[in-house]
Order: sequence, then structure tokens, then C-alpha cells
Amino acid sequence: MRDAPKPFWSPLAAGTALGLALLLTFIVTGHGLGASGFVTRFAAQANDWIAPQATAGNSYFGPFMAAGSPLLSWITWEVVGVLIGAWLGAKGAGRISVKVERGPRTSSGNRLVYALLGGALVGFGARLARGCTSGLGLSGSATLAVAGFVFLIGFFAAGFAVSMMMRRIWQ
Repeated sequence: MRDAPKPFWSPLAAGTALGLALLLTFIVTGHGLGASGFVTRFAAQANDWIAPQATAGNSYFGPFMAAGSPLLSWITWEVVGVLIGAWLGAKGAGRISVKVERGPRTSSGNRLVYALLGGALVGFGARLARGCTSGLGLSGSATLAVAGFVFLIGFFAAGFAVSMMMRRIWQ
């Protein structure tokens, strides 16, 4: 066990690595990066396990099931790879621990509620926008899609506004 974790990567090195990973993903798979589609595919599969006839007749989940097993999609393997890679990277840097990051005036319970609400809002927004930060923002912008740039502007503006509101709670 090491005494102190390795330092974080510089933003320039991390951004360069992310850009190269995105380029490699386009070259190898023909797809960009993305993750929110996995949640939709998992929900379709879970619905099919519980109520197959209702899922097949559902206008949202039905097409996923008609195309074959949604969990065999490329995006599933991407998300599995991200989880494994994140764990290996954190383990290698000595940064694996179970804790709740919070401000001095925020309880762990409140922090978890804020995280759950924020995650649910971001997930809902990703479905409305038809893509997440990596899928629509990074991959869309890399292909010069106007929607990618509009998404990123809105994402950063909303993030800035929410951070200003949450700052009082966090401190």
C-alpha cells in the first residue's frame, strides 16, 4: 500500500488522451463515445424480463427489443470497459476508497440525496437531448454537429448556475 496517491493528470494531458480515445473509437467502431444509451437499453431489457408482451408493444422500448438483445450492443461493452478501466486506473493511482465527499455543513445523507437528484436530472436531460455529455457533447462536437455545440453551451451554463446555487450548501 502506498502512503499517498499519485497526483491527478494535468488537464492538458487528460484532454489529449480523451481526444485520442475518441478518435480511436471512431476509427475502430464507427461510433463515438456515449453512455446514456446503455441505461435505456438496460431499462428495455429489464422491462422485457418483467413484462415481455408489454415491452414489445411499448413504442419506446419495443424497437430496442425488435432489434435483438439490447445488452449485446456496442455501447454495453463500452460502459463495461469504462467501469473496468476506471477501477484499474483508480487502483493503480492508489485512489480507491469508499467515502462521501461533502462540505463541512452538509451531512452525508444530504450529499447523497443531492447527488441522486442531480444524476436523475442529468439523465432525464440526456434523454431529452438524445445524448449525454460524451455522446452528444464530445462525439457530436467532434463531428462538427451544431447540436453538440448547443448541448455543450447549455450544459456548461446550467452547470455554472447550479454550482453557484449549491456553493452555499457545500461550504
